[in-house]
Amino acid sequence: MTEYTVEFVGANETITVSDKETILSRCIEEGINQEYSCRVGTCLACSAEIIEGQVAQPAARGFTDKEKENYALTCMARPQSDLKLEMGVYPPSIEDDVETGAVADD
Repeated sequence: MTEYTVEFVGANETITVSDKETILSRCIEEGINQEYSCRVGTCLACSAEIIEGQVAQPAARGFTDKEKENYALTCMARPQSDLKLEMGVYPPSIEDDVETGAVADD
């Protein structure tokens, strides 16, 4: 098991997360305020922009493959390096849907 430092840019919060646990689970344990809902990678409430570093998130169904390179769903993401994340940032495709009032087809 390897542990990595996860820094939340703009929130002045830093935690240590192992590569065997999700970032969200450690946030909850550490008492860090992180928005979430479904905890299964589909609602995008726990989205964060990856400023620096790498995550593994194979079950993050809410993102396209390209979005997975720049954004993390903290409920699914496990660190693969030290990270800098900005919480509450959504990929452009989601922001576009919010601005236009589009509703996803289920």
